[in-house]
Amino acid sequence: MLNFNYRNPTHVVFGKDRIAELDQLVPANARVLITYGGGSVKRFGTLDKVKAALGDRTVFEFGGIEANPKYDTLMKAVEVARKENIDFLLAVGGGSVMDGTKFIALATQFEGDTTSLLQHGFNPVPVADDNVIPLGVIATLPATGSEMNAFAVVSYQGGKFPVNHPCAYPTFAMLDPELTFSLPTIQVANGVVDAFVHVLEQYATYPVDARVQDRMAEGILRTLIEVGPITVAEPTNYDARANLMWSATSALNGMIGTGVPLDWSTHMIGHELTALFDIDHAQTLAVVLPSLWRVLKEQKHAKLLQYAERVWDITEGDEASRVDQAIDKTEAFFKQVGLPVRLRDHGVTQEQLAQVVDALEAHGMTALSESGKVDLATSRKILNMAW
Repeated sequence: MLNFNYRNPTHVVFGKDRIAELDQLVPANARVLITYGGGSVKRFGTLDKVKAALGDRTVFEFGGIEANPKYDTLMKAVEVARKENIDFLLAVGGGSVMDGTKFIALATQFEGDTTSLLQHGFNPVPVADDNVIPLGVIATLPATGSEMNAFAVVSYQGGKFPVNHPCAYPTFAMLDPELTFSLPTIQVANGVVDAFVHVLEQYATYPVDARVQDRMAEGILRTLIEVGPITVAEPTNYDARANLMWSATSALNGMIGTGVPLDWSTHMIGHELTALFDIDHAQTLAVVLPSLWRVLKEQKHAKLLQYAERVWDITEGDEASRVDQAIDKTEAFFKQVGLPVRLRDHGVTQEQLAQVVDALEAHGMTALSESGKVDLATSRKILNMAW
């Protein structure tokens, strides 16, 4: 097992009818900015419940944060936060709203060029701890796990930039599965696949004898296989949705990624597909991951073989055939919950694949995977196979 540090300060509030508890979670004298996305929190009454729970606090609103939050939009929220002396942020929505709100927390009191916050990738942004505005989140979409980590992804000038800071962890995360019942079916399917691939990017690398992390990852994967199709088909099945929600949170709260090598290649390639062709994030993952595995089967052989046996119960046949079966079953699972698995299904032409490779080069994504050996030629091969 590799050396690691682990810290997660987020207070999770899970279950039905918890919004009233906001009064105990948000400081009594806070000036609060509520952030949200396209307006569903208004249509379904969630925003009214949140404002009622905040009582006599001074509350402002900022809506319109996009599915892939844009820097320019977030800076408008930063202007509001500065003007109104906001000292607590409350994100009500899915991963994009949470990600955008983390950026707002980092940028509001930052005195330099806020575009510089987008250039640090997986290294913490240069913001003093006491200049980060605290935030809480109320999750309305089980998918990204942003409710319990310090990472965000922000869109800027045709690229998607990871941003993180140790003080960007939400102080609390309210997870009520019933708040997700009104989601469109495709968003639920996206959430299932997003969580599934989050686990795999931390699991399907190479063995380091991290038994606890492996077993936890395999448990989340098996749970998603069990409940994913159910919660897509039965949106008000509380038990299935609750298990999806906690799986999505557990997939990216840092625990299963401690002490193990990581590979975010699928995400990095997927980000470029979203930026160029406006394909939903999770749908880019469903397209890229199986093809990436087929190209990197030898590099990932040991963990894919373990994945085949422990997650899919594949024990018959030689090792190569078991790995192939596991990849095929993964792809079939993505299709089962309703996501396409080919780029051409999203209207992308073979000629446009060169644009993706060019974008990877422009953003420095020339040495991907846990080995750092996935160069542009390998990425091109993955994209061709995914077409």
